[in-house]
Amino acid sequence: MSEKTVRCLCEKQGDEKKFEQISNVIDLYKKKEGGLIQILHLAQEIYGYLPLELQEYIAQETGIPLSEVSGVVTFYSFFSTTPRGEHTIRVCLGTACYVRGGKKIIECLQDTLGIGLGQTTQDGKFTLEVARCIGACGLAPAIMIDDVVYKQVNPNKLDGILSKY
Repeated sequence: MSEKTVRCLCEKQGDEKKFEQISNVIDLYKKKEGGLIQILHLAQEIYGYLPLELQEYIAQETGIPLSEVSGVVTFYSFFSTTPRGEHTIRVCLGTACYVRGGKKIIECLQDTLGIGLGQTTQDGKFTLEVARCIGACGLAPAIMIDDVVYKQVNPNKLDGILSKY
């Protein structure tokens, strides 16, 4: 079954080297306490997301039940089971950002990008998400694109911000 899973993922990905890297990660962390999160994190970094087939392979190779692997994947918001965009936009909806217009920013981004929350643009450029707090409360509302925080954002600034990407 292992070979079948490997073949299936390689065909979808078109790159056997990525799957070999994931196998190496599993070998490195499978016997370490708390290694599952590290395996999942690195597997997502290599593969881009964690489809069910990859979760099944990780479960099989680590000896951890699939239910536990899938439980970890679905519990933590930084794991994704669907392909993600090249850039992730997170709109803060913490109290300060929400009160100062965070919801309006989400609406404008949805209109501009043509996607809903949790979705990725058709060109694969952006994924849109909500964050509960990004630590910029004094300069709310704020958004984060990848690791860059933009403060005091309003709908008029969005086109300029997005044009950088």
